[in-house]
Parts: sequence; structure tokens; C-alpha cells
Amino acid sequence: MDLQLAGRTALVTGGSRGIGRAIVEGLAAEGATVAFCARDADGVRKAEEEMRGAGWDVHGTAVDVADGDALATWVRASATEHGGIDAVVANVSALAIPSSEENWAASFTTDMLGTVRLVEAALPALEASDAGAIVTISSVSGREIDFAAGPYGTFKGAIVHYTQGLAHQLAGRVRANTVSPGNVYFSGGVWESIEENDPDLFSQALGLNPTGRMARPEEIARAVVFLASPAATFITGTNLVVDGALTRGVQL
Repeated sequence: MDLQLAGRTALVTGGSRGIGRAIVEGLAAEGATVAFCARDADGVRKAEEEMRGAGWDVHGTAVDVADGDALATWVRASATEHGGIDAVVANVSALAIPSSEENWAASFTTDMLGTVRLVEAALPALEASDAGAIVTISSVSGREIDFAAGPYGTFKGAIVHYTQGLAHQLAGRVRANTVSPGNVYFSGGVWESIEENDPDLFSQALGLNPTGRMARPEEIARAVVFLASPAATFITGTNLVVDGALTRGVQL
């Protein structure tokens, strides 16, 4: 299937590692120009060098999405540099799970406002595109109660609500969809850390998935790339769960 991404421009937050990097690679492999950001400048530089070495048209910038002005400046500069924006992917999370006031504030600022500010900054360019698309990254923890109920799960659920509202408000102009991953394992990721530091929790989480494993970042990225692409012309307002049958609730 031709995803019709060649010659398009996409922005991805949190694109230097894990799911975000897999999304950047997936979009670039389809021929898109991809601007990505992440907080760690060294990580951004290393990821950019490696992906450019693979022949992909990617452009990394160190940006903390919790800094609204810096995020908006990056979005506007990317639109100017690349002649517009066709898709944005809001991927960054504070991963603030324990219920503390600090974690509630971090989740609101990074997960929720980071998503809202990205969309609002990019919206003029998205509306000027003939294939404007928004993809937000939520989680199965936003859909059901699990060990991450609290700041993380609450704002992941709010992101789904926000995105479906966008789909209705922008219908016919810009599409908006959410991808909700299950547990995703990658080197340097949260589940590798849990495996090392809390093996009981890791074993419990692994045992809940009937596939017997966790997802790989590229498996989540494929869903995101499709929804961000012009091939998904009439898909908007959906929450695509990619979890290997981890969750058991019926999504109506």
C-alpha cells in the first residue's frame, strides 16, 4: 500500500528513542521529511546522526515540551523551514506514575499541555495542508484501571477525550486520532528498568498479555504512521489500541 507520505512533512515530539524514534523512522522510511524533538540534546544529536546515516531526511532539535514558548517556536520554525506541516505526532510523556502532587503537575504540563500546545502551534499549517493529520499517543492505562491509575492514566484518558473533540471540531479540515499502546519493551525504556528493579511487577505485567510478550516500538509506530498518512483519509476520531489483546474491556 502506498501511504502517500513521500514529499510530506511530519513533526514528532519525543522522537529520539523508543516509540517516538520508531515513529520518526517509520515516517521517514515512507519518504516523509521528519522534524523531531526531545529534551536531551545529546540524545537528539545521536539519533539524528544515526537516522541520517540510514539515508533518511530527519531534523532533530532539543526542545522540552513542558516549555510552551520553546515548543511553539520549534513548530513555527519547522513549518517555515520545510514549507508547511502535514502531520504532527504528540508522543512525549512524563511517565509520572506514583500519585504525588509533583507527578500530577508533571503529567498535566508534559502529557496534556505538551499535546495541546503542539496541536495549537501546528494547526494553521495543518489546515493549510490538503492532508492535515494529528496523532496523539495515549495508553491502555487511559482506558482501564491498572497499576498506573493516577496521574499517568488520568491524563492519558484525557488525551483520548481531547483528540476525539478535535476530530469533531476539525472534521473535513484536519483528521485527529489516538494510538493507545500496551506495554512496550525497548533498551533503555521503562519496562527494562522495571525488569531490573522490580522483577515481580515485570513478571505480573508480562503474564497479563496472552501473547506472552510486550510490544516492540516499531509495532506501535506502524499504526501511527498509517493514521498520520493520507492513506487513512476517512479515519478520524478513533482510538486505536495496539496491545496484543492485553486489555479485556470491549471498546464500543
